[in-house]
Amino acid sequence: MPAVTADTLTLPKLPEPGPEARPRTVRSLTTAPSGYEGEGFPVRRAFADVPLADLDPFIHMDQMGEVDYAPGEPRGTDWHPHRGFETVTYIIDGTFQHQDSHGGGGLITDGATQWMTAGGGILHIETPPEELVITGGRFHGIQLWVNLPAKDKLVAPRYQNLEGDQVALLSSRDGGALVRLISGELAGERGPGDTYTPITVAHATLSPGAQLIAPWRHDFNALAYVLAGAGTVGAERRPIETGQLVVFGPGDTLVFGSQPSRTLDVLLLGGRPIREPVAAYGPFVMNTRDELVQAIEDFQSGRLGSVPADGLRPYRP
Repeated sequence: MPAVTADTLTLPKLPEPGPEARPRTVRSLTTAPSGYEGEGFPVRRAFADVPLADLDPFIHMDQMGEVDYAPGEPRGTDWHPHRGFETVTYIIDGTFQHQDSHGGGGLITDGATQWMTAGGGILHIETPPEELVITGGRFHGIQLWVNLPAKDKLVAPRYQNLEGDQVALLSSRDGGALVRLISGELAGERGPGDTYTPITVAHATLSPGAQLIAPWRHDFNALAYVLAGAGTVGAERRPIETGQLVVFGPGDTLVFGSQPSRTLDVLLLGGRPIREPVAAYGPFVMNTRDELVQAIEDFQSGRLGSVPADGLRPYRP
């Protein structure tokens, strides 16, 4: 991952907020509970107990790791279906393999993102490669689910491979904070991810003692999840630490500060709320119960796709 160094001084700078700018305050602060996903890899459920209305257009997010695996320990997920939304897998450290029934896939590694639009239906697998299972090693990533509006629920599936060197990079004015813009717009810069709903997804790293003031669209909601470290957030400088999710109130800017002796890593999320009914069941996110029933029937009958003959399988030593 790109580090915060003197090189950030040469990057495009976030603008100084004007005197009329209103920093967003903290509406709620929650701590993610820990659990397990797939075949047993540890996750933090970042959105647990947060009302969907506060998350819209996002549905679900897991922080995978940060964990140092011993040899033979890495786990993933086997083939499974999705319909009605987009899955975003962002790998901070380590390596993951992805393959889907529509021909998408590849190796996702340090700083890369796979953006899969499930749309009308897809099967896919995400699993650590054989080398990582054999040797063990560090693994840390995020999986985010982005809702699709009703008009796009059944669009054709697609896959976007966004390598780490494709993201747009910005810095704070003093170079103490680095922002990796994965999708959407921030301060006139655009990330490479193409979305159906207007959103912004960015990963910000603040060096010890740094401050970040990021402009934010009025019509977007605003969330921040602490990936690592500790610091403060919001106009009121509320303390935050690893595994906590902030839901912001209205305003013009997002304000963060890191502790004098610790780096702060935060994922910034926001978008224009879809404001439609959400009916979710397991790997399906639709608008009505009848649509969920149809999705299950379509999966059971094979209409969401089939596993390729040469499809990946989880490596088990």
